Amino acid sequence: MSLLVDKHRPKDLTQLTYHYDLTKRLEALAQSPDFPHLLIYGPSGAGKKTRINCTLRALYGPSVSKIRIDSRQFVTSSNRKLDFTIASSNQHLEITPADVGPHDRVIVQDLLKEVAQTQSVDLSARHRFKVVVVNEAEYLSREAQAALRRTMEKYSGNVRMILVANSTANIIAPIRSRCLLVRVAAPTGEDVVGVLKEVGRKEGWKESGGLNERIAGECGRNLRRALLMFEAVYAQNETVTDTTPIPPPDWEAFIEQIAADIVAERSPQQIMVVRGKLYDLLVHCIPATQVIKSLAFRLIPKVAPELRPEVIKWAAFYEHRVKMGSKQIFHLEAFVTKVMRLIESHMMGIDIDF
Repeated sequence: MSLLVDKHRPKDLTQLTYHYDLTKRLEALAQSPDFPHLLIYGPSGAGKKTRINCTLRALYGPSVSKIRIDSRQFVTSSNRKLDFTIASSNQHLEITPADVGPHDRVIVQDLLKEVAQTQSVDLSARHRFKVVVVNEAEYLSREAQAALRRTMEKYSGNVRMILVANSTANIIAPIRSRCLLVRVAAPTGEDVVGVLKEVGRKEGWKESGGLNERIAGECGRNLRRALLMFEAVYAQNETVTDTTPIPPPDWEAFIEQIAADIVAERSPQQIMVVRGKLYDLLVHCIPATQVIKSLAFRLIPKVAPELRPEVIKWAAFYEHRVKMGSKQIFHLEAFVTKVMRLIESHMMGIDIDF
């Protein structure tokens, strides 16, 4: 049994229900013989991956949906072995080099060079190039981005890159200049309500306009989150009305509990308790950057007004550290310790230099 997010995900460009101008643009690109490298960016839950999958289907047909998962092993210059997972079809690959941290350059150099040097043997194919989808492109190291740029320059006849990112800020200018930038904006509240209404109709659920509008208001314009909330409401209630409570995702409730623990007690023992809960979040694949952001927003109402700017400042500081480092738990724990120190110093009336 699949979640609504996957069950009702559009498969063709014609099935997309918002950003119609963008859809027409992607349709034109898919029909063009000179398909460019793409840099598709926008906030989480805006529909970037869905539009990429629909574009690939327009390029190659239904066979591109036959995905296989392979595990490859790469060796660094220091003889360290890296296990790396690749999702691929006969026409494309999907990779996330940032998963291996500072060794992402090895993946980009070895794997992409291997793919780029291999020409398509399907003479009947309309497009003779393969597409490589690179997820989380903004987290690639500078070395990996430089290697990616060289691949884009040297092997453009055999491979096209589709880079996926939430922001273009950390992507080097030479890559941006070689790609067509496509921004996928977050859906509006009306867009979210329309999608929920259509999904509910397909599921045979009784429509509740008020509930749909409340979900659209609470999801932060994140369609993936809206669908998860929508499904949770109907799964937990036999009868759904406009006033039915909307349960928060389990991980958000868990972060709320962590914020309460930080404010309630500031001690080495409490740091260890919080550390265990942070590990649970990481194990369940909640991104460390999302943990820091969500934790900061939940701490702000719980601390004194004069401390709130400092909480935001240090959240941004350690979010940057998480992106640059390799041990996420160290930086999460450091943020927790810093906030505890801020609260304790304020309660004791100590004016310290932050």
